[in-house]
Amino acid sequence: MDVVLQVAAIIISITLIILILLQVKGGALGSLLGGDAGGGIARTRRGLEKTLFRITIFLSIAFLGIALFAVATVG
Repeated sequence: MDVVLQVAAIIISITLIILILLQVKGGALGSLLGGDAGGGIARTRRGLEKTLFRITIFLSIAFLGIALFAVATVG
């Protein structure tokens, strides 16, 4: 069971890294470093960008759950 949790955590973490990098790729380099490349214009997520955002949130929650469950089962 412990090995399964570790493998799941590794797979989810790699997937999260890829999803986050895909989301940052759409923005300008200035926004990556904290600047406002959009000129103050508010944007809404649509289509694939919105789907990636929701999957990222879901996987983040799943990763947190697996981490907490792994810690709880150690004791």
